[in-house]
Amino acid sequence: MKLELPASFPRKAIVPAVFAATGLLCFLLSIWTASAIERFSRLGVRRALVEAGHTWTGVEADGLQVILTGTAPTEAMRFRALSVAGNVVDATRLRDAMSVADDAGIAAPDFSIQILRNDDGISLIGLAPTSMDRDALVSSLDKLADKDQVTDMLESADHPAPPGWEDEVSYALTALKTLPRAKISLSAGKLEITAISDSPAQKAQFETALRRKAPKGMQLILDISAPHPVITPFTLRFLMDDQGARFDACSADSDAARRRIIAAATDVGAVNPECTVGLGVPTPVWADAVVMALKAMKTLGHGSLTFSDADIALVADADVPQADFDRVVGELESNLPDVFSLRAIHTPKSQGTQEAAVAEFTATLTPDGRVDLSGRLADDLSRQAIESFAKSRFGSDSVHTATRLAPDMPSGWPTRVLVALEALGELQSGKVVVRAGDLKISGTTGSQDTRATVARILSSKLGESGKYDIAITYDKKLDPLLGLPTDQECVTQVNDILNASKITFEPGSAIIDPSAKDTLDKIAAVLKNCTDYPMEVGGHTDAQGREEMNLALSDQRAKAVIVALQSRRILTSNLTAKGYGETVPLEPNNTEAGREKNRRIEFRLLTPGISTDGTGGDDMAADGSVTDSAGTDAEGSDGTEVAAVTVQIPDDNTVRPKPRPDDLKTN
Repeated sequence: MKLELPASFPRKAIVPAVFAATGLLCFLLSIWTASAIERFSRLGVRRALVEAGHTWTGVEADGLQVILTGTAPTEAMRFRALSVAGNVVDATRLRDAMSVADDAGIAAPDFSIQILRNDDGISLIGLAPTSMDRDALVSSLDKLADKDQVTDMLESADHPAPPGWEDEVSYALTALKTLPRAKISLSAGKLEITAISDSPAQKAQFETALRRKAPKGMQLILDISAPHPVITPFTLRFLMDDQGARFDACSADSDAARRRIIAAATDVGAVNPECTVGLGVPTPVWADAVVMALKAMKTLGHGSLTFSDADIALVADADVPQADFDRVVGELESNLPDVFSLRAIHTPKSQGTQEAAVAEFTATLTPDGRVDLSGRLADDLSRQAIESFAKSRFGSDSVHTATRLAPDMPSGWPTRVLVALEALGELQSGKVVVRAGDLKISGTTGSQDTRATVARILSSKLGESGKYDIAITYDKKLDPLLGLPTDQECVTQVNDILNASKITFEPGSAIIDPSAKDTLDKIAAVLKNCTDYPMEVGGHTDAQGREEMNLALSDQRAKAVIVALQSRRILTSNLTAKGYGETVPLEPNNTEAGREKNRRIEFRLLTPGISTDGTGGDDMAADGSVTDSAGTDAEGSDGTEVAAVTVQIPDDNTVRPKPRPDDLKTN
């Protein structure tokens, strides 16, 4: 059928008519699409809310926007309804028009924050009270991660924050600064930390630091894992000489291998040997080779055994019979796994030259960090290189050079000297002597891993057959992981100092008299190990004079004490200065004895609970006090004002520290 237009229909109107019809069709189609999106969104969100039990929620749609209405029984229920809807449609399309039941008896939601930190950045998830300074929290996290790497997914609810919430959030930030890879879960009165450390030593450091800084009354749960360290090269060194059998370094790839190696070393004669389990073993049959070589050492009786990855050096002393040496070496060469390479050396009875006897270099590291270099070097270029290395390792102001040049030094002499200095840098104090035929290092350390570290440095740089002797003593007093005082021990130690001496001020001022120098020096020596514990330095006066003047003077004197400690290079960010004036007397002010007791400086541990407005920070109330009284008017025989020392518990709200019978004294 052919469609024919009426003859009267204008031909020029055909095209506009087609466009008009098309436009009308598109308009109708858009209306239908928008209506369909509204309907599907409304139905989808409604279905999800009903399935989640939020039957009280109404759902409306306005274009692409989905509007949630209704009255939530609690703020937490409102938050959950938003979360459910956000899983159906994009959160940007949601509009919250819900209200919360106006009931004063509604319990506050369970506030919680989870902070995740890894190489990709920091994520913040959870529900926090609106009173919390969220912007400050995010800003603090921005400083820990690169910009735009902080993902903030926190929701908020208008309910009072749980007691101690701000202190716990602050502690969580402090913990996050220490832990580069961690998950921190914070709820009211409880904080859980899951983290990864690089080594058992670092794990111990993390745990010590975190427990020292934890707010009082907060439950702290630590789960810090310490994967096995990567050992490179994978090193084992065993010695048998007149001093007995022992490991300088021992590495194993598993607990089972460790037990086998220790058993073999014990059978040879080693007493309480230790072995480190780590990653980086060159072959799964490492333990087989070590056990076999240790049995060979038992036959030889004297010498050294060194493994550096798959290279083995067996050095027998000169007094070992040649027949025993040949038999042992032959058995090892025949039975060792193919991956290992054995180099056997039988020390000759007569060795060395006159040159070897005079070729010597010595480096001595004193406990205060000074390094003295003496002995012979090949040329001026070597001396400059060695001196530069020493200054970079120990500090330019700590190195004293007294070396001389000798042109005919043994081959590789500069390398041996540099390796010796590298090994010396691992000690707290000590000495290393380099000769043509051997190297001897001795000294003290505060780390139980130092001997193995030094052995690893020497064997990797000098070769597994290099002759060296290690005599390093572990001193636990130097171990940074041990001997750190607790908060209560800090108080006790400061208390002992203040009871033995007094602080004096110039009359009517906050200028500390020079006679107090020794007392402040001793306090500073204690506080250098107590910088993690928040403490208040409080100034107190008697009731003589105007109240405003006494308040100002007490505050100035407290600040003066902190400044004096700063000048002694003590970190004082944990110290809070506060002046109390005459408001907290210990005795009535109607006698000179009472007034003298009221004039004082108090050192108190700060704990969460009771607010203080000190200038040094926002830490809270005290659990024990050490008082160092600084009088406002009292004068000593020399005209200076005297600080009477006493120990006080300021009030009933103060948490009393548990006494240590060996440390506490009666005051």
